[in-house]
Amino acid sequence: MSNIALIIAGGVGNRMGQDIPKQFMYIDDCPVIIRTMMAFQKHPQIDVIAVVCLAGWETILQSYANQFGINKLKYIFPGGENGQSSIRNGIFGLRNNGFSKKDLVLIHDAVRPLISQEIISSNIAICLRNGNAVTCIKCAEAILESANHLSSISSIPRDKLFRTQTPQTFTLGDMIKAHEEAIQKGILNSVATCTLMVELGGRTLFMAPGEERNIKLTNTEDIELYKSLLHTSKESWLK
Repeated sequence: MSNIALIIAGGVGNRMGQDIPKQFMYIDDCPVIIRTMMAFQKHPQIDVIAVVCLAGWETILQSYANQFGINKLKYIFPGGENGQSSIRNGIFGLRNNGFSKKDLVLIHDAVRPLISQEIISSNIAICLRNGNAVTCIKCAEAILESANHLSSISSIPRDKLFRTQTPQTFTLGDMIKAHEEAIQKGILNSVATCTLMVELGGRTLFMAPGEERNIKLTNTEDIELYKSLLHTSKESWLK
């Protein structure tokens, strides 16, 4: 059985407003996607890295991988028109390359470069035990609900709310089945693997512990936070 990191790098990053896709930006002398892959390269339980890549950037990605010694990168699959189709391309690509339905696939955003070894380990362990794992952190903020994005008359209790991150880990067989079912049902643009599973119905999702450091680089403010986190470490007296 193999543990496969499937890194999704098919987006153009419009919200970042930069000239190049955010996953390929050099920050602190290292491309974002390389720092993401380094975490999986380092982890002893990850056997293979596959990347779903934005069209036209495949050669650059492979060159980056060669430069930084990412030798677990074995497959580069084409990106899709949205996140769901990009993940589907990766899942079907793994199937077409002979991977077993029992293999574990850790689906991870290319623009979450601060993923820790502990998150990867927890995802693998919880998926092996329960059949899947979705990285989550408990919601600490008060939540208001708004229909017009300008005002609110209702709130949502936070004690039952969890924010999802990636990776989100499933067996390859379950992912193939889910994406085939989604096509049949016309579900074509679910925002994440966990939401796709909920929309398909009848599936219990199991939570793996996430971390606040495991940020997703979406806008320029996230870049500043990312740079700060790169140069800080946990104080020894903190538990």
